[in-house]
Amino acid sequence: MDLLLKDKRALVTGGSKGIGRAIAHALLDEGVRVVISGRDGAAADAAARELAAETGGEVHALIAETRDDAAVDGLVAGAVERLGGLDIVVNNAARPGLPGTVPGVAGVASDALLEELDTKLVGYLRVARAAAPHLVANGWGRIINISGLAARQTTTISGSTRNVAVAALTKALADELGPKGINVTVVHPGATRTEKTPAQIAARAAADGISEAEAEKALFGGNLIGRIVDAAEIGGIVAFLASPRSDAINGDAIAAGGGTPRVIHY
Repeated sequence: MDLLLKDKRALVTGGSKGIGRAIAHALLDEGVRVVISGRDGAAADAAARELAAETGGEVHALIAETRDDAAVDGLVAGAVERLGGLDIVVNNAARPGLPGTVPGVAGVASDALLEELDTKLVGYLRVARAAAPHLVANGWGRIINISGLAARQTTTISGSTRNVAVAALTKALADELGPKGINVTVVHPGATRTEKTPAQIAARAAADGISEAEAEKALFGGNLIGRIVDAAEIGGIVAFLASPRSDAINGDAIAAGGGTPRVIHY
């Protein structure tokens, strides 16, 4: 299927590694011109060179701290300058999922929760706010927010709260921007294989004296497909949502964790 994405222009925050890098790769494979951003300039530059070599596409790297209004405004302006405009925004700049233990209300530090909300919720808002005028000027655009399945289950108070809040932000943006030609969606990855996963599995296997296959199941098992989802699979989902083929999906959440047993969402 041709996703009709050739020569579209995209900004992927947190695009130098993990799920963000896989998303950038998937978009580049479809002919999208891409800017990735990260807080580590050297890592972002290296990722951009690697992505260009792997895909043959046009990719630029910018440094940005999404917890800072001026930095985000500069990031979006820089992306527009390099690409000549902007069609697609993927918000992915946040810390990976938090540990799955629930400390209880007494164990939740106010500053920790506020930092998570500032990074993920308000950071995503900052990027959307700066990018929206460019998308509206086109009369077409996509904003895709990467959240997580902690929005649908209790993990930590901070982890679940930040992801639920991103889903609410997504719907509010879709209600406002949808009539102007902008589709806004949220993707909830579950446990996802990235460059960090082999080391995590090996460490668990060594600690428990079990095979790596058993360690992987202990760490990431429990979904309906019986294996960990690969970051490239998340990239493919996002590429579809970024495309004109996804016009029928707006304001909604897409779960991408391999299926959760015994849970119904309707």
